[in-house]
Amino acid sequence: MFAQRSKSPWRGWLAALAAVVLLAIGVWFGGHPSWLPGPVRSAFVAQTANQKLVGTVGALIEKYYYRRVNPDKLVNAGLEGAVNSLDDPYSHFFPPELYKSFQFQTNPQVEGIGVQVAVEPVGGGIEIEEVYSDSPAAKGGLRRGDIITAVGSTSLAGKTVDEGSKLIRGAAGTSVQLTISRDGKKHTVTLKRARVTIQVASSKLLHYRGKAIGYLQFAQFTEGSAGQLRRQVQAMQKDHAQGLILDLRDNPGGLLEQAVGVASLFIKNGVIVTTRGRSQPTTVYTALGDAIAPRIPMVVLVDRGTASSAEIVTGALKDHDRALVIGTHTYGKGVFQQLLPLPGGGALDLTVGEYFTPNGHNLGGGGVREGGGITPNIHVADNPDDPGTHALRVAERTVAAEIK
Repeated sequence: MFAQRSKSPWRGWLAALAAVVLLAIGVWFGGHPSWLPGPVRSAFVAQTANQKLVGTVGALIEKYYYRRVNPDKLVNAGLEGAVNSLDDPYSHFFPPELYKSFQFQTNPQVEGIGVQVAVEPVGGGIEIEEVYSDSPAAKGGLRRGDIITAVGSTSLAGKTVDEGSKLIRGAAGTSVQLTISRDGKKHTVTLKRARVTIQVASSKLLHYRGKAIGYLQFAQFTEGSAGQLRRQVQAMQKDHAQGLILDLRDNPGGLLEQAVGVASLFIKNGVIVTTRGRSQPTTVYTALGDAIAPRIPMVVLVDRGTASSAEIVTGALKDHDRALVIGTHTYGKGVFQQLLPLPGGGALDLTVGEYFTPNGHNLGGGGVREGGGITPNIHVADNPDDPGTHALRVAERTVAAEIK
């Protein structure tokens, strides 16, 4: 997912003005369709008929269905169905509460217990997909795969992820009691909510046959993550690292602007990525000109979980001959999304275009289909009995050979 930001405050004002003008025009022509040219009149009348149809169906369900329905739930389900009909695994409609959970993934500072949950309820509750380090959840012993079945005395059985997430969240300093199901057994834990900073970059100095190698682990492209990685690179430089390993395995991507920032740490100038969309102009993103490690020998570790912005960075480093790529083929995502906030607090995360590496290569399989991704310079399949270790050993040996 790539969240794109508006670059001018005038855009919002102009958009609002345009909406008012269009509304006025719509009201006028709604009563005077004969004033419109033939093709335009047909499209306008069809649109109006569709709007009436949707409104009529909703009103009939609300009035005649055998039990009371929640209008908001009905609308959300309809919008989810509309987006699902696109047959696009990357486009999503987020109701307000789920949108807050989504924002948690891209905002490095949030208030809560510090977990990422699955988008669908499972096993009578909400499944934890990730526990952030040094968070209340981590300190309380919560693990990936745990299922939160109750919040306080409120069972989550039959509740949506939105409803469950709303109960779990709260202001820093407040407490929440959770019932956790793990391996068929249940236990309760009380956590004090806190302001959680999600650390996505870490580093350590490795030694291979007398050569110092800076190992950089980078988990996700969240707000400010390029700055986090910059500090880790500088720490490795301070420790006199002679080579670098950038580990992007299982990095699902994130914000486009952060991908450009990360690539710019190692590439002094040139194209990082190009984006093209049906409703927006072709945009060429170039290096920011503030590289701090443009020449030090470097390799990138990738795997099937390396996707989206992580593939952009890998593609830029490979196309510029800045680093050797080691591992397996990457995910193969060739499209990007724009986050569009909606009235009422929800949002639409919609595929709006394709992206291309500096050499003009699209990594997808055409549209929203998965493609071949990036082919590594050195193919290394990890040993399932010792995951991660074999590829790292190859990376150490390879970058050490590049050190003069």
